[in-house]
Amino acid sequence: MATIELGARDHVLGAGLAEQSAPRESMRVLPRSTQYLLTIFTGQPLAGQQPLRWWTPGFHLLTAVSSMVVGTAVSVAAWWLSGAWLLLLVPGWAMSLHGMRNLRMMIYHQCSHRNMFRRRRLDTAIGIGISSVLVIQNFARYSREHVSDHHAAHHMTLRDPTVQAMLISLDVHPGMTRRQMWRRLLGKLVNPWFHVTFAVARARSFWHDSASAEKATATVVYLGAITATVLTGTWPALLVVWFVPLVLLFQISNTLRLCVKHTFPAPGITEKRGKQYFGSLTNAIFIGEAVPSPGLPPLRRLGAWSKWCARMLLVHAPTRYLVLTGDTVVHDFHHRYPSTPEWANYIFARQADAEKGSPGWPPYTAEWGLIPAINRVFDSLSAADREEFDVARIRDVSKRELFAAFDD
Repeated sequence: MATIELGARDHVLGAGLAEQSAPRESMRVLPRSTQYLLTIFTGQPLAGQQPLRWWTPGFHLLTAVSSMVVGTAVSVAAWWLSGAWLLLLVPGWAMSLHGMRNLRMMIYHQCSHRNMFRRRRLDTAIGIGISSVLVIQNFARYSREHVSDHHAAHHMTLRDPTVQAMLISLDVHPGMTRRQMWRRLLGKLVNPWFHVTFAVARARSFWHDSASAEKATATVVYLGAITATVLTGTWPALLVVWFVPLVLLFQISNTLRLCVKHTFPAPGITEKRGKQYFGSLTNAIFIGEAVPSPGLPPLRRLGAWSKWCARMLLVHAPTRYLVLTGDTVVHDFHHRYPSTPEWANYIFARQADAEKGSPGWPPYTAEWGLIPAINRVFDSLSAADREEFDVARIRDVSKRELFAAFDD
């Protein structure tokens, strides 16, 4: 899917929105009862579709926790029943991972901006609870570094944790081809040492300078769980039910998500500030593809619809449910309005802003599908300034420990 380029605003705005919305608008032929589900699935509403008023911060927190709890319960049942019931581990892991990633990428993220419930103590308490359970970078440090190094003037520079994770953890660099970066990415995802290193880095970034409440909560939760399962001989269940989604699957999702967060600035740009510049470094990633043309002959139409359904179910659904969870599909809206109280209705809030022309900002851009979105980021890194993004210079500009570069 071609990327919508920045250009003359009065011309690009309407054409750009129409191009971005074309796959979603093609789905109008599907039953009306499916349209809101398709909006949530794709991240793109239909023109004129009304917002979901029941999407609130509390709703997102409840569904994230519920998904993790129900997923864990399903996995426990599968392990207990054994035999063919072990197949239920797959949906159990999926639900657990979905809840974990929503807690990390949406709830924890908003808490770090003091924007979840917009009550400092409550947001901090929720953030501490999430970091303790998921064993991720401790809340105070994440909040500080995320706001100062990712959202401020250092966005997409060597000080940015996202840039450091790409260059250090993923080990991709300017000048590499797209194919080389894909090989590096896929190799990391199946490399046991990468996951061991990642897990150790998560534990260190959690423990280093964490609040006493975080340390105490994590110690009680994990030391208690490990002790109880060892004494009862059920420790294998703990490993399979909880640590598979928490460590292996979480880290795969984390790494894929990292590869679509932001594009690298093109070399030669001298004015690296202002809304026009920063707005160009983030795009939406919509999930799905246009439905088959109604003009196809009957047999070809049947085949095309079968292929469309298979791809939506087997390719796009896992992407949305396990990788681009929650509001990550429209992360560009967050970077334009990081403290907006409308964040909970993210899909419709972005659409409303796009239709208004996003005053002061460049037109929104988007990719349809995870692979095109990764290709876009890889291509931008390939063309980026080698001196500006020289990994050897990171220690000169950043005081972050290199182990912290694993967190997204």
